[in-house]
Amino acid sequence: MAEPALIAPSILSADFARLGEEVRAIDAAGADYIHIDVMDGHFVPNLTIGPGVVKALRPHSAKTFDVHLMIAPVDPFVDAFAEAGADIVTVHAEAGPHLHRTLQRIGDLGCKAGVSLNPGTPAAAVEPVLDLVDLILVMSVNPGFGGQSFIASQLDKLRTLRTMIAAQDRPIDLEVDGGINAETAPLAIAAGANVLVAGTAVFQGGPDRYAANIRRLRGS
Repeated sequence: MAEPALIAPSILSADFARLGEEVRAIDAAGADYIHIDVMDGHFVPNLTIGPGVVKALRPHSAKTFDVHLMIAPVDPFVDAFAEAGADIVTVHAEAGPHLHRTLQRIGDLGCKAGVSLNPGTPAAAVEPVLDLVDLILVMSVNPGFGGQSFIASQLDKLRTLRTMIAAQDRPIDLEVDGGINAETAPLAIAAGANVLVAGTAVFQGGPDRYAANIRRLRGS
């Protein structure tokens, strides 16, 4: 029997006025990763948080901080997020010309290295750097805002990537982010995803609902 999917609540959907409490609440509710979306208003059309917020949140949970950098250029900021307490640093294949070098740097800093692919970017974009990657993040919406609808064509990309990962001799997480809810989560898992990022689907209903929301996404 396959392991249940890991759930990575996106704090983009949390109450920013009480972010530390929200992180503690999703930790207690059974989150596996804490997904932190960093947007620069340039690479994607939104502006969120910097390394100072990640550092401030770090004492609130010992869970894996899964930091998704939707910023370009990304290289000048990798060190700061690693130092702030990121466990996984994910960068976009589309965000710069030196993906290999960026991933090497993330590894040198002691973090796991992730690559994210936008909906219009093919699975093949990650093939040349598979030896450096610990996580592949498939965007099932166009990045920038929460609450968008799942793009079903990304299921084929997940299947392709799962086949590529199976040919490797080490574990690589296959993560999906965008429009994940109780209806789309089983589709993503069936296509090969083992980490689900969810914002609205986890945080709806307030802290008393977080544990039930997470269980529903896992299908348990």
